[in-house]
Amino acid sequence: MFGNELAGFAMSLMVLDVSGSTLLYAIFLAAFTLPQLFAPLISGAFLDRFSRKKTIYTLDFISAFLDILMAVIIFTGWFSFPVFIIYCLVLGTIQSTYIVAYDSFYPLLITEGNYQKAYSIATVLETLAVVMVPVAAFLYEKIGLAPLLIVDGVSFLIAAVIETRIKAEEHYIEKQRQTQTQGSGPVHQIFLDLKEGFRYFAAEKGLLAIAAYFVISSACGGVSDVIVLPYFKNTFENGQYWYIFVMAFELIGRAVGGLFHYKIKIPAKDRYRVALVGYIVISLCGGFYLFFPFPVMMALCFIIGVGGVTGYTIRVSATQSYVPDEKKGRFNGAFSMLMTLGTLVGEFASGALSKVVPERIILMSAMLLCAVCAAIFIGGGKKHVAMIYNRIE
Repeated sequence: MFGNELAGFAMSLMVLDVSGSTLLYAIFLAAFTLPQLFAPLISGAFLDRFSRKKTIYTLDFISAFLDILMAVIIFTGWFSFPVFIIYCLVLGTIQSTYIVAYDSFYPLLITEGNYQKAYSIATVLETLAVVMVPVAAFLYEKIGLAPLLIVDGVSFLIAAVIETRIKAEEHYIEKQRQTQTQGSGPVHQIFLDLKEGFRYFAAEKGLLAIAAYFVISSACGGVSDVIVLPYFKNTFENGQYWYIFVMAFELIGRAVGGLFHYKIKIPAKDRYRVALVGYIVISLCGGFYLFFPFPVMMALCFIIGVGGVTGYTIRVSATQSYVPDEKKGRFNGAFSMLMTLGTLVGEFASGALSKVVPERIILMSAMLLCAVCAAIFIGGGKKHVAMIYNRIE
Protein backbone atom coordinates (compact mmCIF):
# COMPACT_ATOMS: atom_id res chain seq x y z
CA MET A 1 0.00 0.00 0.00
CA PHE A 2 2.85 2.38 0.78
CA GLY A 3 4.52 1.72 -2.57
CA ASN A 4 1.24 1.94 -4.45
CA GLU A 5 0.36 5.32 -2.94
CA LEU A 6 3.83 6.62 -3.73
CA ALA A 7 3.72 5.66 -7.41
CA GLY A 8 -0.02 6.22 -7.92
CA PHE A 9 -0.05 9.90 -6.95
CA ALA A 10 3.15 10.55 -8.95
CA MET A 11 1.43 8.99 -12.00
CA SER A 12 -1.52 11.38 -11.53
CA LEU A 13 0.81 14.38 -11.41
CA MET A 14 2.69 13.21 -14.51
CA VAL A 15 -0.53 12.81 -16.52
CA LEU A 16 -1.66 16.33 -15.56
CA ASP A 17 1.78 17.73 -16.43
CA VAL A 18 1.97 15.93 -19.79
CA SER A 19 -1.64 16.52 -20.88
CA GLY A 20 -2.73 19.68 -19.05
CA SER A 21 -6.30 18.46 -19.54
CA THR A 22 -8.98 17.46 -17.03
CA LEU A 23 -10.57 15.32 -19.76
CA LEU A 24 -7.35 13.33 -20.39
CA TYR A 25 -6.88 13.03 -16.64
CA ALA A 26 -10.39 11.52 -16.49
CA ILE A 27 -9.40 9.05 -19.24
CA PHE A 28 -6.30 8.09 -17.21
CA LEU A 29 -8.45 7.42 -14.12
CA ALA A 30 -10.98 5.51 -16.21
CA ALA A 31 -8.20 3.26 -17.53
CA PHE A 32 -7.73 1.99 -13.97
CA THR A 33 -11.47 1.78 -13.42
CA LEU A 34 -12.73 0.23 -16.68
CA PRO A 35 -11.34 -3.31 -16.07
CA GLN A 36 -13.26 -3.41 -12.82
CA LEU A 37 -16.47 -3.74 -14.83
CA PHE A 38 -15.71 -7.28 -15.99
CA ALA A 39 -12.74 -8.62 -13.98
CA PRO A 40 -14.54 -8.82 -10.59
CA LEU A 41 -17.41 -10.88 -12.02
CA ILE A 42 -15.16 -13.53 -13.56
CA SER A 43 -12.65 -13.51 -10.71
CA GLY A 44 -15.43 -13.64 -8.10
CA ALA A 45 -16.75 -16.94 -9.45
CA PHE A 46 -13.19 -18.24 -9.92
CA LEU A 47 -12.20 -17.33 -6.36
CA ASP A 48 -15.11 -19.29 -4.86
CA ARG A 49 -13.55 -22.50 -6.25
CA PHE A 50 -9.80 -21.84 -6.17
CA SER A 51 -7.26 -20.58 -3.65
CA ARG A 52 -7.66 -16.88 -2.86
CA LYS A 53 -4.29 -16.90 -1.08
CA LYS A 54 -2.42 -18.12 -4.18
CA THR A 55 -4.25 -15.56 -6.31
CA ILE A 56 -3.19 -12.74 -3.98
CA TYR A 57 0.55 -13.43 -4.01
CA THR A 58 0.62 -14.33 -7.72
CA LEU A 59 -0.95 -10.98 -8.65
CA ASP A 60 1.57 -9.14 -6.47
CA PHE A 61 4.48 -10.88 -8.21
CA ILE A 62 3.03 -9.85 -11.60
CA SER A 63 2.53 -6.25 -10.41
CA ALA A 64 6.16 -6.08 -9.28
CA PHE A 65 7.34 -7.17 -12.74
CA LEU A 66 5.08 -4.69 -14.60
CA ASP A 67 6.10 -1.69 -12.45
CA ILE A 68 9.80 -2.37 -12.92
CA LEU A 69 9.29 -2.91 -16.67
CA MET A 70 7.48 0.44 -17.06
CA ALA A 71 10.20 2.16 -15.03
CA VAL A 72 12.86 0.80 -17.39
CA ILE A 73 10.85 2.03 -20.42
CA ILE A 74 10.55 5.54 -18.94
CA PHE A 75 14.26 5.55 -18.05
CA THR A 76 15.06 5.11 -21.76
CA GLY A 77 13.39 8.48 -22.43
CA TRP A 78 10.59 7.02 -24.56
CA PHE A 79 7.02 7.79 -23.51
CA SER A 80 3.69 7.19 -25.26
CA PHE A 81 0.40 8.22 -23.66
CA PRO A 82 -1.58 5.39 -25.39
CA VAL A 83 0.97 2.78 -24.20
CA PHE A 84 0.79 4.25 -20.70
CA ILE A 85 -3.02 3.93 -20.80
CA ILE A 86 -2.68 0.24 -21.80
CA TYR A 87 -0.31 -0.27 -18.85
CA CYS A 88 -2.96 1.34 -16.61
CA LEU A 89 -5.65 -0.96 -18.04
CA VAL A 90 -3.54 -4.02 -17.18
CA LEU A 91 -2.83 -2.71 -13.67
CA GLY A 92 -6.54 -1.94 -13.24
CA THR A 93 -7.43 -5.53 -14.17
CA ILE A 94 -4.90 -6.90 -11.68
CA GLN A 95 -6.01 -4.51 -8.94
CA SER A 96 -9.73 -5.24 -9.39
CA THR A 97 -9.08 -8.99 -9.22
CA TYR A 98 -6.85 -8.55 -6.18
CA ILE A 99 -9.52 -6.53 -4.35
CA VAL A 100 -12.08 -9.32 -4.79
CA ALA A 101 -9.52 -11.90 -3.64
CA TYR A 102 -8.59 -9.80 -0.59
CA ASP A 103 -12.22 -8.98 0.32
CA SER A 104 -13.10 -12.69 0.12
CA PHE A 105 -9.96 -14.01 1.87
CA TYR A 106 -9.50 -11.53 4.74
CA PRO A 107 -12.78 -12.48 6.50
CA LEU A 108 -11.56 -16.10 6.71
CA LEU A 109 -8.76 -14.93 9.01
CA ILE A 110 -11.08 -13.09 11.43
CA THR A 111 -12.24 -14.82 14.61
CA GLU A 112 -15.86 -14.77 15.73
CA GLY A 113 -17.08 -11.39 16.99
CA ASN A 114 -14.03 -9.42 15.83
CA TYR A 115 -15.14 -8.17 12.40
CA GLN A 116 -15.40 -4.50 13.45
CA LYS A 117 -11.93 -4.59 15.04
CA ALA A 118 -10.36 -6.38 12.08
CA TYR A 119 -11.72 -3.92 9.54
CA SER A 120 -10.78 -0.94 11.70
CA ILE A 121 -7.16 -2.22 11.67
CA ALA A 122 -7.28 -2.52 7.87
CA THR A 123 -8.65 1.02 7.60
CA VAL A 124 -5.95 2.49 9.83
CA LEU A 125 -3.23 0.79 7.77
CA GLU A 126 -4.74 2.10 4.52
CA THR A 127 -4.90 5.58 6.04
CA LEU A 128 -1.29 5.47 7.22
CA ALA A 129 -0.20 4.45 3.71
CA VAL A 130 -1.56 7.73 2.31
CA VAL A 131 1.24 9.55 4.15
CA MET A 132 3.21 8.68 1.01
CA VAL A 133 1.17 11.19 -1.06
CA PRO A 134 3.13 14.29 0.04
CA VAL A 135 6.34 12.24 -0.23
CA ALA A 136 5.32 11.35 -3.78
CA ALA A 137 4.69 14.99 -4.68
CA PHE A 138 8.12 16.01 -3.38
CA LEU A 139 10.04 13.13 -4.95
CA TYR A 140 8.23 13.43 -8.27
CA GLU A 141 9.44 17.03 -8.55
CA LYS A 142 13.01 15.95 -7.75
CA ILE A 143 13.53 12.62 -9.53
CA GLY A 144 10.50 11.95 -11.74
CA LEU A 145 8.20 8.93 -12.01
CA ALA A 146 10.54 6.07 -13.01
CA PRO A 147 12.44 5.70 -9.68
CA LEU A 148 9.13 5.72 -7.81
CA LEU A 149 7.85 2.88 -10.00
CA ILE A 150 10.99 0.92 -9.05
CA VAL A 151 10.17 1.47 -5.37
CA ASP A 152 6.58 0.35 -6.02
CA GLY A 153 7.78 -2.79 -7.82
CA VAL A 154 10.10 -3.70 -4.95
CA SER A 155 7.29 -3.13 -2.42
CA PHE A 156 5.01 -5.50 -4.36
CA LEU A 157 7.80 -8.08 -4.48
CA ILE A 158 8.32 -7.91 -0.69
CA ALA A 159 4.55 -8.13 -0.09
CA ALA A 160 4.22 -11.17 -2.38
CA VAL A 161 7.00 -13.06 -0.60
CA ILE A 162 5.42 -12.34 2.80
CA GLU A 163 1.95 -13.36 1.54
CA THR A 164 3.22 -16.83 0.61
CA ARG A 165 3.72 -17.41 4.37
CA ILE A 166 0.07 -16.81 5.35
CA LYS A 167 -1.44 -19.88 6.95
CA ALA A 168 -5.16 -20.32 6.36
CA GLU A 169 -7.60 -23.15 5.74
CA GLU A 170 -9.71 -22.55 2.63
CA HIS A 171 -12.50 -25.03 3.36
CA TYR A 172 -14.89 -23.37 0.92
CA ILE A 173 -12.92 -24.92 -2.01
CA GLU A 174 -13.91 -28.46 -1.07
CA LYS A 175 -17.47 -27.37 -0.33
CA GLN A 176 -17.76 -25.80 -3.78
CA ARG A 177 -16.28 -28.86 -5.50
CA GLN A 178 -19.16 -30.87 -4.09
CA THR A 179 -21.60 -28.50 -5.85
CA GLN A 180 -19.89 -28.68 -9.27
CA THR A 181 -22.35 -29.44 -12.04
CA GLN A 182 -21.85 -32.89 -13.56
CA GLY A 183 -20.02 -32.75 -16.89
CA SER A 184 -19.35 -29.01 -16.86
CA GLY A 185 -15.89 -27.67 -17.71
CA PRO A 186 -14.13 -24.93 -15.73
CA VAL A 187 -15.35 -22.08 -17.97
CA HIS A 188 -18.93 -23.34 -18.10
CA GLN A 189 -18.94 -23.83 -14.32
CA ILE A 190 -17.77 -20.24 -13.78
CA PHE A 191 -20.73 -18.94 -15.81
CA LEU A 192 -23.10 -21.20 -13.87
CA ASP A 193 -21.62 -19.82 -10.63
CA LEU A 194 -22.09 -16.26 -11.89
CA LYS A 195 -25.75 -16.93 -12.61
CA GLU A 196 -26.24 -18.50 -9.18
CA GLY A 197 -24.44 -15.55 -7.56
CA PHE A 198 -26.79 -13.01 -9.16
CA ARG A 199 -29.78 -15.07 -8.03
CA TYR A 200 -28.50 -14.90 -4.46
CA PHE A 201 -27.94 -11.14 -4.78
CA ALA A 202 -31.43 -10.56 -6.23
CA ALA A 203 -33.07 -12.55 -3.43
CA GLU A 204 -31.45 -10.38 -0.72
CA LYS A 205 -33.39 -7.10 -0.55
CA GLY A 206 -31.05 -5.62 2.05
CA LEU A 207 -27.94 -6.30 -0.03
CA LEU A 208 -29.70 -4.87 -3.10
CA ALA A 209 -30.56 -1.63 -1.28
CA ILE A 210 -26.98 -1.28 -0.01
CA ALA A 211 -25.62 -1.92 -3.51
CA ALA A 212 -28.02 0.60 -5.09
CA TYR A 213 -26.83 3.35 -2.75
CA PHE A 214 -23.16 2.52 -3.22
CA VAL A 215 -23.49 2.64 -7.02
CA ILE A 216 -24.53 6.29 -6.64
CA SER A 217 -21.93 6.92 -3.93
CA SER A 218 -19.22 5.49 -6.19
CA ALA A 219 -20.36 7.72 -9.07
CA CYS A 220 -20.02 10.73 -6.78
CA GLY A 221 -16.61 9.47 -5.68
CA GLY A 222 -15.64 9.31 -9.37
CA VAL A 223 -16.73 12.93 -9.77
CA SER A 224 -14.59 13.93 -6.78
CA ASP A 225 -11.56 12.03 -8.11
CA VAL A 226 -11.73 13.91 -11.41
CA ILE A 227 -12.61 17.36 -10.07
CA VAL A 228 -10.69 18.02 -6.86
CA LEU A 229 -6.99 17.66 -7.76
CA PRO A 230 -7.29 19.61 -11.05
CA TYR A 231 -9.34 22.27 -9.23
CA PHE A 232 -6.56 22.83 -6.70
CA LYS A 233 -3.84 22.80 -9.39
CA ASN A 234 -5.74 25.27 -11.58
CA THR A 235 -6.93 27.59 -8.80
CA PHE A 236 -4.01 27.97 -6.41
CA GLU A 237 -0.28 28.47 -6.84
CA ASN A 238 1.43 25.16 -5.94
CA GLY A 239 -2.08 23.74 -5.86
CA GLN A 240 -0.99 20.12 -5.54
CA TYR A 241 0.57 20.91 -2.16
CA TRP A 242 -2.57 22.72 -0.97
CA TYR A 243 -4.53 19.66 -2.13
CA ILE A 244 -2.29 17.38 -0.07
CA PHE A 245 -2.54 19.63 2.98
CA VAL A 246 -6.35 19.82 2.89
CA MET A 247 -6.78 16.10 2.13
CA ALA A 248 -4.46 15.29 5.04
CA PHE A 249 -7.28 16.25 7.40
CA GLU A 250 -9.53 13.66 5.82
CA LEU A 251 -6.81 11.08 6.43
CA ILE A 252 -6.45 12.23 10.03
CA GLY A 253 -10.21 11.80 10.38
CA ARG A 254 -10.00 8.30 8.93
CA ALA A 255 -7.18 7.38 11.32
CA VAL A 256 -9.06 8.76 14.33
CA GLY A 257 -12.24 6.98 13.24
CA GLY A 258 -10.40 3.70 12.67
CA LEU A 259 -8.79 3.80 16.10
CA PHE A 260 -12.17 4.64 17.66
CA HIS A 261 -13.76 1.58 16.05
CA TYR A 262 -10.89 -0.61 17.25
CA LYS A 263 -11.32 0.53 20.86
CA ILE A 264 -15.09 1.00 21.03
CA LYS A 265 -17.64 -1.35 19.50
CA ILE A 266 -20.80 0.36 18.28
CA PRO A 267 -23.81 -1.45 19.78
CA ALA A 268 -25.46 -3.68 17.18
CA LYS A 269 -28.83 -1.93 17.54
CA ASP A 270 -27.30 1.47 16.65
CA ARG A 271 -25.18 0.58 13.60
CA TYR A 272 -27.85 1.17 10.98
CA ARG A 273 -28.77 4.60 12.35
CA VAL A 274 -25.11 5.67 12.69
CA ALA A 275 -24.37 4.56 9.12
CA LEU A 276 -27.37 6.36 7.61
CA VAL A 277 -26.57 9.65 9.36
CA GLY A 278 -22.91 9.29 8.37
CA TYR A 279 -23.75 8.74 4.68
CA ILE A 280 -25.83 11.94 4.56
CA VAL A 281 -23.40 14.10 6.56
CA ILE A 282 -20.30 13.19 4.53
CA SER A 283 -22.21 13.77 1.28
CA LEU A 284 -23.17 17.29 2.35
CA CYS A 285 -19.67 18.09 3.59
CA GLY A 286 -18.15 16.70 0.40
CA GLY A 287 -20.45 18.81 -1.76
CA PHE A 288 -19.71 22.18 -0.19
CA TYR A 289 -16.17 22.18 1.22
CA LEU A 290 -14.55 23.65 -1.92
CA PHE A 291 -16.61 26.83 -1.43
CA PHE A 292 -14.97 27.64 1.91
CA PRO A 293 -11.56 29.01 2.98
CA PHE A 294 -8.83 26.52 3.81
CA PRO A 295 -9.46 26.21 7.60
CA VAL A 296 -13.12 25.29 7.01
CA MET A 297 -12.11 22.92 4.19
CA MET A 298 -9.83 21.13 6.62
CA ALA A 299 -12.53 20.83 9.29
CA LEU A 300 -15.06 19.46 6.79
CA CYS A 301 -12.51 17.01 5.41
CA PHE A 302 -11.87 15.76 8.95
CA ILE A 303 -15.61 15.11 9.33
CA ILE A 304 -15.64 13.34 5.94
CA GLY A 305 -12.77 11.13 7.12
CA VAL A 306 -14.44 10.14 10.41
CA GLY A 307 -17.82 9.59 8.75
CA GLY A 308 -16.34 7.72 5.80
CA VAL A 309 -14.42 5.20 7.87
CA THR A 310 -17.45 4.72 10.15
CA GLY A 311 -19.75 3.93 7.25
CA TYR A 312 -17.15 1.70 5.61
CA THR A 313 -16.44 -0.30 8.77
CA ILE A 314 -20.12 -0.87 9.50
CA ARG A 315 -20.97 -1.82 5.91
CA VAL A 316 -18.03 -4.16 5.26
CA SER A 317 -18.03 -5.91 8.64
CA ALA A 318 -21.80 -6.44 8.41
CA THR A 319 -21.96 -7.71 4.83
CA GLN A 320 -18.84 -9.92 5.08
CA SER A 321 -20.12 -11.60 8.23
CA TYR A 322 -23.60 -11.96 6.67
CA VAL A 323 -22.64 -13.51 3.29
CA PRO A 324 -21.65 -17.24 3.47
CA ASP A 325 -17.95 -18.03 2.86
CA GLU A 326 -18.66 -20.05 -0.29
CA LYS A 327 -20.57 -17.11 -1.82
CA LYS A 328 -18.22 -14.27 -0.79
CA GLY A 329 -16.25 -14.26 -4.05
CA ARG A 330 -19.33 -13.90 -6.24
CA PHE A 331 -20.94 -11.34 -3.93
CA ASN A 332 -17.78 -9.23 -3.71
CA GLY A 333 -17.24 -9.53 -7.45
CA ALA A 334 -20.77 -8.36 -8.27
CA PHE A 335 -20.63 -5.59 -5.66
CA SER A 336 -17.26 -4.42 -6.96
CA MET A 337 -18.53 -4.42 -10.54
CA LEU A 338 -21.55 -2.29 -9.61
CA MET A 339 -19.41 0.20 -7.69
CA THR A 340 -17.00 0.39 -10.63
CA LEU A 341 -19.86 1.06 -13.01
CA GLY A 342 -20.88 3.99 -10.83
CA THR A 343 -17.31 5.29 -10.61
CA LEU A 344 -16.89 5.16 -14.40
CA VAL A 345 -20.12 7.08 -14.97
CA GLY A 346 -18.98 9.73 -12.48
CA GLU A 347 -15.50 10.02 -14.00
CA PHE A 348 -16.66 10.32 -17.61
CA ALA A 349 -19.61 12.61 -16.83
CA SER A 350 -17.54 15.01 -14.71
CA GLY A 351 -14.68 15.01 -17.24
CA ALA A 352 -17.09 16.00 -20.02
CA LEU A 353 -19.04 18.51 -17.90
CA SER A 354 -15.82 20.20 -16.74
CA LYS A 355 -15.59 21.78 -20.19
CA VAL A 356 -18.81 23.76 -19.70
CA VAL A 357 -19.72 23.74 -15.99
CA PRO A 358 -17.62 25.13 -13.08
CA GLU A 359 -15.88 22.32 -11.22
CA ARG A 360 -17.30 23.18 -7.79
CA ILE A 361 -20.87 23.17 -9.13
CA ILE A 362 -20.36 19.70 -10.61
CA LEU A 363 -19.11 18.33 -7.28
CA MET A 364 -21.85 20.03 -5.24
CA SER A 365 -24.62 18.67 -7.50
CA ALA A 366 -23.22 15.14 -7.37
CA MET A 367 -22.93 15.11 -3.58
CA LEU A 368 -26.44 16.48 -3.08
CA LEU A 369 -27.69 13.60 -5.25
CA CYS A 370 -25.68 11.20 -3.06
CA ALA A 371 -27.34 12.51 0.11
CA VAL A 372 -30.81 12.12 -1.42
CA CYS A 373 -30.04 8.55 -2.52
CA ALA A 374 -28.82 7.64 0.97
CA ALA A 375 -32.22 8.72 2.31
CA ILE A 376 -34.07 6.81 -0.45
CA PHE A 377 -32.18 3.51 -0.55
CA ILE A 378 -30.72 3.14 2.97
CA GLY A 379 -33.45 5.09 4.78
CA GLY A 380 -36.29 3.72 2.64
CA GLY A 381 -34.97 0.17 2.90
CA LYS A 382 -34.66 0.29 6.69
CA LYS A 383 -36.41 -3.03 7.34
CA HIS A 384 -34.00 -5.06 5.22
CA VAL A 385 -30.81 -2.99 5.59
CA ALA A 386 -31.06 -2.75 9.39
CA MET A 387 -31.37 -6.56 9.54
CA ILE A 388 -27.85 -6.76 8.02
CA TYR A 389 -26.21 -3.74 9.68
CA ASN A 390 -27.60 -4.44 13.16
CA ARG A 391 -26.94 -8.18 13.26
CA ILE A 392 -24.67 -9.58 15.98
CA GLU A 393 -21.41 -10.79 14.38
